[in-house]
Amino acid sequence: MKRPALNIITLGCSKNKVDSEHLAALLQHRYLIRHDSDRKSEVVIINTCGFIGDAQEESVDTILEYAELRKQGKIEKLYVTGCLSQRFKKELQEEIHEVDGFYGVESVNLIAADILKETPTVDYCSQRVLSTPHHYAYLKISEGCNRRCAFCAIPLIRGSHVSVPMDHLIEEAKHLAKKGVKELILIAQDLTYYGHDIDGKSHIVELVKALADIDGFEWIRLHYGYPLGFPDELLDLMREHPKICHYIDLPLQHISTHILKDMRRGVDKEQTIGFVTNVRKHVPDIAFRTTFIVGFPGETEEDFEELCQFLRDMRFERAGVFAFSPEEGTPAYDMVDDVPDEVKQERVDRLMAIQQDISLEINGQRVGRVEKVLVDRLEGDYYVGRSQYDSPEVDDEILIVADKELQIGHFYQVKITQADYFDCYAEVLD
Repeated sequence: MKRPALNIITLGCSKNKVDSEHLAALLQHRYLIRHDSDRKSEVVIINTCGFIGDAQEESVDTILEYAELRKQGKIEKLYVTGCLSQRFKKELQEEIHEVDGFYGVESVNLIAADILKETPTVDYCSQRVLSTPHHYAYLKISEGCNRRCAFCAIPLIRGSHVSVPMDHLIEEAKHLAKKGVKELILIAQDLTYYGHDIDGKSHIVELVKALADIDGFEWIRLHYGYPLGFPDELLDLMREHPKICHYIDLPLQHISTHILKDMRRGVDKEQTIGFVTNVRKHVPDIAFRTTFIVGFPGETEEDFEELCQFLRDMRFERAGVFAFSPEEGTPAYDMVDDVPDEVKQERVDRLMAIQQDISLEINGQRVGRVEKVLVDRLEGDYYVGRSQYDSPEVDDEILIVADKELQIGHFYQVKITQADYFDCYAEVLD
């Protein structure tokens, strides 16, 4: 009997992506699974994002688009899950009647049980149907967050920090390695808090060591840390272990001490500079990716110029910038949003212009270097790859001119021949 097609549309962050992949694994015996497909499918599940205003708008627009298809009879069933549905489930149910079921961030087992009308056989699903290329995958090591930053709705949506048991993560990682995954990307709201809810101690170093011992992985990448309590032992492990990429994704958000205080970040300017300096002391060639928020309530032009100078001084390899968005239920929501939207956008553009010049300069220094590159895809005349300093979807790419066929998902030694603002060009070495 032919299985009906089920399309899972995932919006937002890589944590949502992992949830969708676990859900797909529980449904695959009944449905032909598709991820973010344009092909006709009988059933559609939309995994929404509710983090900031733009993401919420995208999620609502996507729900409305598929609700219209459901109304026209072009799809048979429509389900909505994820962060937006967690925050605004009642409002969505009242406004959009074509959806067959709204879910928040409940266990994928619960959602699967409702869709399948049967109970999944396991409580924890180590199996996944990957939505990424099969040579890299994300591993979500915890849920929720104990930090209470004034601007962030994640604790309201996902709750307090809960670590995934280490034996579950090892089992899941081994399954991924058997599938051919070569780059494992660890994700959490705060990686270094892993284990604190179990015995009051961080176990991130122990976990990373155990994952690095699994055969098959060549790269292990760390995403989303927090400057307070970041262990030097993790940096030492990064420097010394050949599998661990010299890369960290750690949002700093601002540098003005009074803005950091109002953001409830728990660090000041001096501590932030000291943290960045310490990271680079331990891992001199690290690619430091960070993000900043501009236009936070009370941010003056002087505060913003202080942030601009910080960016010039620190010369981050990768940086993103967001305009402050007041999120209902957060402490910042009740603050006076006194920076006009046009000023916020101007500050985003100005800060990104500074980062663009820094990125071009840093990439220029790579010209002539030989780097190990993982090839992600063929696009036009170029093979597109990444070095250990580049995470998929958010960072620079290396465009490779090759006079021979390269294998997608394989590693090659390349020589950087040319640099652009956010890309490099390279040739494969024999």
